[in-house]
Amino acid sequence: MLHRNYERLSALDNSFLVLERANTPMHVASAAIFDAAPLRGPGGGVDFERFARHVASRLHLIPRYRQKLAQIPLQKRVVWVDDKSFNLHYHLRHTSLPKPGDEYQLKRLCARIMSQTLDRAKPLWETWIVEGLEGGRMAMISKVHHCMIDGISGVDLLSVLMSPTAEPPDGESPVSWTPRAVPSPAVLLRDEIVERLQTPANVLSRLLRDPGAVFTDIRDGLSAVAESIGSGARIASATPFNQPIGPHRQFDWLSMDVSALQEVRHRLGGSFNDVVLAIVAGAVRRFLLGRKLGVANLAFRVFVPVSTRTSEQRGALGNHVAGWIVDLPIDEPDARRRLERVSETTAHLKQSQAARGTEILTEALEWTGATLLGLAMRLASRASPFNLVVTNVPGPPTPLYLLGTRMLEAYPLVPLFTGQALGIALFSNAGKLFWGFNADWDSLPDLHDVVSAVDASFAELRQTQAKSRKPAAMRKSGRARPAPRPFESSRGNLATVERRARS
Repeated sequence: MLHRNYERLSALDNSFLVLERANTPMHVASAAIFDAAPLRGPGGGVDFERFARHVASRLHLIPRYRQKLAQIPLQKRVVWVDDKSFNLHYHLRHTSLPKPGDEYQLKRLCARIMSQTLDRAKPLWETWIVEGLEGGRMAMISKVHHCMIDGISGVDLLSVLMSPTAEPPDGESPVSWTPRAVPSPAVLLRDEIVERLQTPANVLSRLLRDPGAVFTDIRDGLSAVAESIGSGARIASATPFNQPIGPHRQFDWLSMDVSALQEVRHRLGGSFNDVVLAIVAGAVRRFLLGRKLGVANLAFRVFVPVSTRTSEQRGALGNHVAGWIVDLPIDEPDARRRLERVSETTAHLKQSQAARGTEILTEALEWTGATLLGLAMRLASRASPFNLVVTNVPGPPTPLYLLGTRMLEAYPLVPLFTGQALGIALFSNAGKLFWGFNADWDSLPDLHDVVSAVDASFAELRQTQAKSRKPAAMRKSGRARPAPRPFESSRGNLATVERRARS
């Protein structure tokens, strides 16, 4: 019988541990800004102990936050076990900005926090409360290892710690918790051997039950894998975004009105995510031209994570993503035509099986062991099939509150991979789209020029006129395509998380 006092990491979750090095910390993060007034204590500062009590009262809904890694003997795979020495106050940090406490200082603090790797001997997360931000505001910097969450489960965590109403919760108290016994190394090794022996037996059993379905799945899977490998086999061009990187980071941000992007989408066509990618394409073009670099012959490609999370997996931590590799038309000088070309590319990807092929490859690595997994991931990162990551995670459309204080802004961060000096992450909430730019300090010292280029690219799209209108009969049949689903909405997550915690 297998031991049940631990949980295995999936191959995809484990890959973020394999990829992590001193120069490539693999945590995701965010910097959220709040009106601090409802959280002020008698002395005028933020009531940090009240915040800590609130987090303690919600930990039973996110049990992974009290677990750490344990290694399986003779393997490079690890599992989650309860941390019997868990100390909440190690993970919750409290600091303040020096006056005047402007956003530049906050960005520098975020960059310093995000440059530091998490201690693998402890649960892999930190949350910082930062007071002293001008305008009576405070910030919450959250940092979680990518092996624990993807974009959607990160949004799910917001629904655990935060509320859709300004009414603060009453009488919260921690739910009692007793750590499970940590299995011995011998038990972990035994279970791993049993797991590996069961995998081919399960495949054989299914083959005997329904051979037709198995061969159909194999045929479709091979086709998807071939398409995915073909997409990733092409090498992206070398750019200033693709240089050797060090351990130090810069963090910058920008916000936009969701309604303004929707207006562009309805007027010019395409999906919401097509508009985002067209903005990125225009910004990259502007930035490279500003550096006096040619763009005509560059193959510039971005990796766009695509959620594979089912409704049953909502509220669960871990990673459930595949991805598209999207060619961006940075050679196109016309903003409208850039959007059209992006829409054509994503329409083809939606009809293709590229994302499914990525998922199948990841599933195949579940029983090959971490050595082959690590080799595959490192070779993929060094081969440079794409120039940067652009991930867009939709949050709830309504405001969020932390103990009665409203979240005003929330800027996400995606980690950098080997040879990639820039990563772009987006998060939407309450009518705003928040852009977070994570960059290597030395390779991309002019990060703010990228941010300015994104702003200018969006302005260019907003000023672009649509093509001449079609007759009404043609307009009816030519409506914009529905948006793709890189990620799903986060509404209703708290009920799912609570249901999973109780089970």
